[in-house]
Amino acid sequence: MTVKLIRNAYEAALTMTAVLLCYAAALWLEDAAALHTDVLVLAVALTLTLARPQRTADIRGRLTACVLMPAVAGAATLLGHLIARHYALGAAVFTTGIALPIWIRRHGPAATKAGTLMTLPLIALLVVPGPALPPKSQDALVSWGWSAVIGVLACGCVWLVQALGDRFGPWPPDPEPVSPRRVSRLHPRPSSRMALQMAVAIAAAFALGRLLFDHHWPWMVLTAYVAAGGNRGRSDVLRKGVERLVGACAGTLLATGLAAAGLNGRTQASVVLIFAVLAVALWLRPLSYAYWAAGITTALSLLLGYYGQDALHLLPTRLAAVAVGAALAVASAWWVLPVPRRRRPLTPGSPSAAPPAPSRTP
Repeated sequence: MTVKLIRNAYEAALTMTAVLLCYAAALWLEDAAALHTDVLVLAVALTLTLARPQRTADIRGRLTACVLMPAVAGAATLLGHLIARHYALGAAVFTTGIALPIWIRRHGPAATKAGTLMTLPLIALLVVPGPALPPKSQDALVSWGWSAVIGVLACGCVWLVQALGDRFGPWPPDPEPVSPRRVSRLHPRPSSRMALQMAVAIAAAFALGRLLFDHHWPWMVLTAYVAAGGNRGRSDVLRKGVERLVGACAGTLLATGLAAAGLNGRTQASVVLIFAVLAVALWLRPLSYAYWAAGITTALSLLLGYYGQDALHLLPTRLAAVAVGAALAVASAWWVLPVPRRRRPLTPGSPSAAPPAPSRTP
């Protein structure tokens, strides 16, 4: 466990180095081009989400990211404007954009990795606090072109830091386990089932999120995505939903304590604290997703306070949105074409192992 914690700390340090580097570049760009502070949040969100899948990527995978990430980041910004103006239409486009990368997994590992890259800017769109901005600033959001530039910066920073870490660091990245591809006998295929489950959960989260929580709907949509993503069966979705809820509760208590101590508001201390919380959450994430959920809840609460919202007042709303979003993901996984749990292959000679069927060919 000690070795694992040290290794986790090293990986978290690499990610936070890339995050801080991209944040610094975006900060300079914001001042030089007179952009809105949304570019800073977008830079951090894209770098955080990109670092993990790119850790074991080869040259082809990194070049693919450098092409897809800016394009989808720009499209995600346009989608954000569409959702703000035509909520139902924007929600339908977002739901399709989330489900499509899951459906294309049937075409192999390359399509799976490309789908992951396509999803990352959409998730970042849920984190960028558009409703948290002052009303007079919401029309001055960064254009899709600048979002694409931020996507290029995120790719470059992640690539640079991880390459230096691989060259001079004490540990190389752990290679991804390669499992033989098997043709599933399920109809519809597992990828189609998971895509449909995700679409149902996200669509329901959009509908109920706007109805129950007004412009705080992103919290419910984000939770539904996290709980339903990487669906390995009913129990897996249920576990992730519970971890997300437990982590959010822990993050709520932590954010309450920080606000009571006066560490909330538009101060440099809040910015430093946000990065510190993210670093600890990254460090503990491999142990349990609940740690990551707690860290993200705390960081977003501090971010809302930085933008002038009463984070403490909104925390009960956040918890309710997380609970409903998790429930939607669990319900979708259990009742919409559920994916059966994989059974471990029986070893020859085990009591339950059936003899092989005789061949009909001579």
